[in-house]
Amino acid sequence: MPKTLILNHIVKQSFDINFLLITFSASEFRILLFIKMEYQDRYAQEPKYDCLLFDLDDTLYPLSSGLAKEVLKNIHDYMVEKLGIERSKIDTLSNLLYKNYGTTMAGLRAIGYDLDYDEYHSFVHGRLPYDNLKPDPILRSLLLSLPIRKVIFTNADRVHAAKVLNKLGLEDCFEGIICFETLNPTHKNAISDDEYDIEFVGSTQPRINTANTTRGFKMFDIIDHFAKHNDATTLPKTPIVCKPSENAIEKALKIAKLNAERTIFFDDSVRNIQAGKRVGLHTVLVGTSQRPKGADYALESIHNIREALPELWEADLRAEVDYSGKIARETSVTA
Repeated sequence: MPKTLILNHIVKQSFDINFLLITFSASEFRILLFIKMEYQDRYAQEPKYDCLLFDLDDTLYPLSSGLAKEVLKNIHDYMVEKLGIERSKIDTLSNLLYKNYGTTMAGLRAIGYDLDYDEYHSFVHGRLPYDNLKPDPILRSLLLSLPIRKVIFTNADRVHAAKVLNKLGLEDCFEGIICFETLNPTHKNAISDDEYDIEFVGSTQPRINTANTTRGFKMFDIIDHFAKHNDATTLPKTPIVCKPSENAIEKALKIAKLNAERTIFFDDSVRNIQAGKRVGLHTVLVGTSQRPKGADYALESIHNIREALPELWEADLRAEVDYSGKIARETSVTA
């Protein structure tokens, strides 16, 4: 066997030491050991990340799509039409609920409103201009070229998540979707020893609404509370699990069986990013180049992911390293 073929093979695998001493001269053997160690140091290290955890709305598509504006309008209409809240209080109430509970829905449940979750999501998302979203072949190519697990983590319901991914042409780019129903399971067909033994790709199991009735429950006046106290520590708790709650993030990690220290989290919300950092995630804020406290990276667009994080493609780089003779040559990588 030619020495060049032997060398190319043993750099990546191993040969008996006696065979090497017989086959190569002393100087050649020293070069061989150097190349072997160089290969191991540069290319045999374990990848830094096991999984990429992506928020959905305003992360995988830009805020300019207009969906966020329509969502807010629909939430306000729901509060007026379905809950009978005075239109004049809507802006203040909605802002306080979002600020203190992560989502308006979570806040409404906390202060005493009885909601049918499916009805709420249908009202808020059912009339969105999904046609504003177009297939994104650039992002699709980037995601499919990543040799790492990819999971969606959204506060939205599974129907909305599926529609968005379908419109973007990304429905087959992710291994699973952690959504509202995943974090707030309402029914399981069978009892399991593992409370998180559920399908996180949008289960089709029948579900029942668990929004506890609040008949006879006195509504908590959060507007009056902040007008008098400006204190968030005594607010009522919400039964809804959602970002930016650290509990929600920890639950998502457990559901998907992820190690926080080996997961990188992409989100457009500074609050969500900072909560993720407290849990131990690597974090990327999407939608701005300004990196706030708690964000390891900041991307103007999700399309900038390769420029900002080239190490995510390390696995592809290792696979394309070509050795010829005694010199290690690194080939270019094409996405």
